Amino acid sequence: MTVEALTRAGLNLDQYLAQAGDVILPREFSETAPPTPIPEYRKLRVGVDLGTAYLVLVVLDEDGIPLAGEWQFAQVVRDGLVVDYIGATDLLRGMKQRLERRLGRDLNHAASGYPPGVPRAEVRATANVIEAAGMECTCLLDEPSAANQVLQLDDGVIVDVGGGTTGIAVVRDGQVIYTADEPTGGTHFTLVIAGALDISFEEAEKIKVLRSEQPRLFPVVRPVMEKVASITSRHIQGQPVSSITLVGGASAFTGMADVLQSYTGIPTFVPEHPVFVTPLGMAMMDTPV
Repeated sequence: MTVEALTRAGLNLDQYLAQAGDVILPREFSETAPPTPIPEYRKLRVGVDLGTAYLVLVVLDEDGIPLAGEWQFAQVVRDGLVVDYIGATDLLRGMKQRLERRLGRDLNHAASGYPPGVPRAEVRATANVIEAAGMECTCLLDEPSAANQVLQLDDGVIVDVGGGTTGIAVVRDGQVIYTADEPTGGTHFTLVIAGALDISFEEAEKIKVLRSEQPRLFPVVRPVMEKVASITSRHIQGQPVSSITLVGGASAFTGMADVLQSYTGIPTFVPEHPVFVTPLGMAMMDTPV
């Protein structure tokens, strides 16, 4: 999806991501979603994001317009490394089958990605999961570059706050010129909430994503946000940075952008549905079939 394609579709970035949010459903709703058959003549692009906290599968048309998708909580990857190969394959295969029922089309190809700095052998493990689930892996690219397929930044910094790590990417003239990835992400939010409230990790994960609970939880997780801000500040030191764009599920937490902006002194933004930015960018790099 290019800026020109967005313009042709009459969408700005937030409208595009809102549209994606309408069709990328959590598993419990995806299972009962009514069929929306896609004619054979329409070519599809597919993206798979094996995240530390969430597994996301998205389907676009050849112009990059979101058609369907599914996401679910999963702990099959840790810091970009597949730690439960069988579990990841089974979950992805189930998501694929449910989306095939919704769309009336076979999904036999997909693009995916990896955090900066992950060893090439582990990157290949991601492709192996996709292929074991019944899809050809057509492309693997680093997550910041995938995110910028959607954001279309000419200059700026992308901060991808995932489940286990924070990825930093400096963009110049539309190209990612520097990347880094360090531990600290949404899982750390969950851990401090669980400790502060004396509840299980699973319970903490559930309340963490509730917007109604986030103002109450903000003082608890603020130190983790400041750690993300510290990581970001260290990696962009000396760079002429005009703005920071946050993506990844944890960046949607109330107050996250304000903390980073206060810490770094750089205008900081969060787009609609930031958890879907990177998987959408992966799908855009898939070969349309």
